[in-house]
Amino acid sequence: MSEATAEATATEAEAQEQQTEPQEQPKPSETVDFWKQKAREQEKRAKENAEAAKRLGEIEESQKSESQKAADRVAKAEAEVASVPSKVADALRSHLVDLHKIDKDDAELFLTAGEPELLLKQVSRLLAQSDDRAKNNNIVPSEGNNTRPDEKNEAAFARSLFAPSVD
Repeated sequence: MSEATAEATATEAEAQEQQTEPQEQPKPSETVDFWKQKAREQEKRAKENAEAAKRLGEIEESQKSESQKAADRVAKAEAEVASVPSKVADALRSHLVDLHKIDKDDAELFLTAGEPELLLKQVSRLLAQSDDRAKNNNIVPSEGNNTRPDEKNEAAFARSLFAPSVD
């Protein structure tokens, strides 16, 4: 009986070991805390890089000669002047769409010019096309000109229906 008791205790000990073995731990890269920490590290690096880029820009600006600075200002002014026609074209486009009651989808599709002169040409062409379509609609030539049937024919038909038949 002592052997049976020893075996029972051994099997119980094995069962307890299996139950007390830790469950499989998730990999570190599968935890939320791991990814939060990675995100914080990336944010810190990004801030450091932004500060370094700002300092580098200041250093480069201080090392430029006066002629380079003037050339940069001229290039910036030219870029602004170049963008003015597109701003005017955008304002003109919205005005023309409202004025001529052009459908928004048609305006987006057909009025694509960036220059006011070309935009005016596009609008005139679009309006001419819509006017041509209105003129060339399907027309039924006899529409509104229907005459009443001849009364003689109606009377003859009625007589033939109600007249005594001659057999």
